[in-house]
Amino acid sequence: MEHLEQRQKLSIMFAIMAAMLFAALNQTIISTALPHMISDLGGIEYFSWIFTAYILAASVPAVVVGRLSDIYGRRPFILAGIAIFIFASVLCGLASGIIELIIYRIIQGVGGGIIMATSFTAVGDLFSPRERGRWQGFLGTSFGVASVFGPTLGGYIVDHWHWKWVFWVFIPVGIVAFVLIMILFPSVPQKTKQKIDYTGALLLSLCVIPLLLAATWAGQQYAWASWEIIGLLASAVIALMLFIFVERRASHPILPLQLFSNSVFSLSNVIVFVIGASMFGSLLYVPLYLQGVLGLSATVSGSMLMPMTLSLVAASILGGQSITRSGRYKNLAFFGLAVTAVGMYLLSTMNQETQLSVVFAYVMIVGLGLGIGMPVFNLSIQNAVDHGDLGVATATGQLFRQLGGTLGVALMGTVMAHTMHQQLEKNLENDFDSKQLSSLPRQVLDHMEEPQLLINPGQLAEVSLALSPDMQTLLQQLIFAMREALNSGLSNVFISGSIAMSFAVFLVLFLREIPLRDSNEKNTKTTKQKDNNQ
Repeated sequence: MEHLEQRQKLSIMFAIMAAMLFAALNQTIISTALPHMISDLGGIEYFSWIFTAYILAASVPAVVVGRLSDIYGRRPFILAGIAIFIFASVLCGLASGIIELIIYRIIQGVGGGIIMATSFTAVGDLFSPRERGRWQGFLGTSFGVASVFGPTLGGYIVDHWHWKWVFWVFIPVGIVAFVLIMILFPSVPQKTKQKIDYTGALLLSLCVIPLLLAATWAGQQYAWASWEIIGLLASAVIALMLFIFVERRASHPILPLQLFSNSVFSLSNVIVFVIGASMFGSLLYVPLYLQGVLGLSATVSGSMLMPMTLSLVAASILGGQSITRSGRYKNLAFFGLAVTAVGMYLLSTMNQETQLSVVFAYVMIVGLGLGIGMPVFNLSIQNAVDHGDLGVATATGQLFRQLGGTLGVALMGTVMAHTMHQQLEKNLENDFDSKQLSSLPRQVLDHMEEPQLLINPGQLAEVSLALSPDMQTLLQQLIFAMREALNSGLSNVFISGSIAMSFAVFLVLFLREIPLRDSNEKNTKTTKQKDNNQ
């Protein structure tokens, strides 16, 4: 599609960005509306599945659709993804119970996974590798806008309308994107009809889903050494072995294993996995620090994350422009990830006395680093493979990022809980009399190691009012000790994220930089053959 006029390309890119914004906003807007949903629908014990169901449903279809779009073109799949997402959004708003909402979120996840997989790949169809850096930077602004405005808008909607409108308000954006893509996105001639690898797709699902479930539940619902987690991990390993066996013999595999013989493709995916574990595993806890340690409101903590998001978006655009001008990306990736590692280390130095201006500066550093370094690897993956494998290669990178992020969240949660438990025990032993402490309300004592208590000032104020002045003082001392313990746990989370990101920086040193091509027409088989011989 490189032959299209620039005006038509820009129109298609606008439609793709609208589709991605539609999907991304439906993710970020839910966080502030979730309490209202649970209050209306009930089933608080299942609330995490509103997120988990979406992640699971979005992961596997991305790779499958990525491969199918290499055969049948991107247009039918991105249209199908938008249509499924719109349909599921309508259903989510009509849900009358939590289980019903979870089922509809699964459908929505399938649509979202298809949108994400085909959107980034479509950029590769429209522009040469040399030009993609610029446009992928702009495409990333959809996530930035969603991160900044989604939570705030979600709060406004539930305060003034009804939580159902969280799912419905952006449906017109999806419809506009659907119409524009249907009109503007050209159809491509279908390649020679190929047999679809249904067995490979099934085995890939049976590998990825248990792995994601294990990473989601480990350290939360179940211990890492529990038979539930071990069973899920064992089933994932068995499915992986069967998947490799089947794919080696498939005439048209759903995920061609020879792609992994390309060192640039393989190492880029490993780096993406590590970045996902570091980024999602660490940055998810920044709002917890702001609310649980500094005692800020959810609204203020949300506004404090805007600098990181805005700096990420700006750096992503500028980094993309730099790649397009120079045709080089390795040094940019090294610099961006190194800055991110430094920023995460700085986050680990924060405590209860840290000024908001300092927090502001640290999150901006992290955002700048991520904006510069993170988009590079989607480009390196696409540039390393033949154009006929563009869809499956791009989707594979997204899958590795998702797997890394899910595992990172689980591991960082375990680090935080373990450190907080140890520090709180130490604080209680050194600073409190056990007999006096036992006179405090059970609703405090039973939840001392749960950060949720610290981010609910209304509940703490209600408890405090029922106590005598002396006991109120004791409660404030306990709250200080809990905040200190939480801060210790979060410091270890951020330092772990910094170490993981530093490992990603180290891996970049071994990434062979392939000069970005000026055209999609040039076959990369020669390049890959050279890579395989090294």
